[in-house]
Amino acid sequence: MVRNNSFGRYLFQYGNLVFLALLAFLCLFPMLQVLAISFSSSHAAARGAVTFWPVEFTLDAYKYVADKPEFLRSLLVTVERVVLGTAVNMFLVVLIAYPLSKESSQFRFRTLYVWIFVFTMLFSGGMIPTYLVVKELHLLNSIWALVLPVAVPIFNVILLLNFFRNIPKELMEASHMDGANHWHTLWKVVIPISLPAIATITLFATVFHWNSWFDGIIYMNSPEKYPLQSYMQTIIVARDMTNLSESELVSLKNLSDRNVKAAQIFLGALPILLLYPFLQRYFMTGIVMGSVKE
Repeated sequence: MVRNNSFGRYLFQYGNLVFLALLAFLCLFPMLQVLAISFSSSHAAARGAVTFWPVEFTLDAYKYVADKPEFLRSLLVTVERVVLGTAVNMFLVVLIAYPLSKESSQFRFRTLYVWIFVFTMLFSGGMIPTYLVVKELHLLNSIWALVLPVAVPIFNVILLLNFFRNIPKELMEASHMDGANHWHTLWKVVIPISLPAIATITLFATVFHWNSWFDGIIYMNSPEKYPLQSYMQTIIVARDMTNLSESELVSLKNLSDRNVKAAQIFLGALPILLLYPFLQRYFMTGIVMGSVKE
């Protein structure tokens, strides 16, 4: 009987491994094919001969993308947005989550403020009123139009305040007994032991700002101010070949449109792919502890 139970357990575990391996392959398949197309020749990409491995290996697509000033300019705009937007998000989220993590006896209107924030997460004024507000504040065509309307992600606030509520109250009481005020307690005690949750919401904020494209098209009046994803949307979804210069047409003679698009898609996703492994060890801890309310 024991042997049968052991055999069944091992069979179940191996079956799970096989299933998860197939699932991981299905998730990686689109990115692998995009990468293979970007390294393949124009003829192989045009006739659909590329699967998971480059056919007639070439770097022409990446050379073409690297020489495009529009791509590099939009990349710099995105880097600026990610750095500035993530910093603003983290600063405001921490300042909001800390007082909201207190009990009602310590912060009298805590419940009211929590419901106000939850209401804004469920309902919004809509795209047109938001655009009019941004316009009246004279933020159009500036980097602040991409940062300030999304400065307070409410989901991240809820995640972090629940994490703060799980911190032993004795630590904060000891800090106050030693003469520390709330500012010192927050920066010297709470934040150092909240790194898993902070790393998690930092990843959320970074990915959000890096992948956002719609607000760039709405709030930026000139394509020179487009972030990377907005620029890629215009060339991948709505590309107009008549607007290309003579030098670009000559460069595209040995390339197909699929090569260039694949190269730009992969380059646009590469920074996030490189960032995720460094924050992965914090990811599950931050999600689990921040989603459980005491």
